[in-house]
Amino acid sequence: MFGNVAAFVNGNMFMGLFGPAVDLRLPDADGRELLTIKGAGPFGPEDRPMKEYASLPRSWREQPGETEAWVTRALDHTATFPPKPKK
Repeated sequence: MFGNVAAFVNGNMFMGLFGPAVDLRLPDADGRELLTIKGAGPFGPEDRPMKEYASLPRSWREQPGETEAWVTRALDHTATFPPKPKK
């Protein structure tokens, strides 16, 4: 995605990298919760952030437990989407 590494479930992206940011696809309530945490932010280009995604705080690179919990939320949420048809 955008020339960077991304993780997919059933053809739907649930996690990706955009520059140094680790971004997750989350339900609206979880995304809002993540954005209240210091260092979290929107995903994607500054002028066109993707509303379904949020970036993890960079400080969490030293806190794998926090990161794993949020990645699991993103995977579980995105796994509920119908599979994308192959092109």
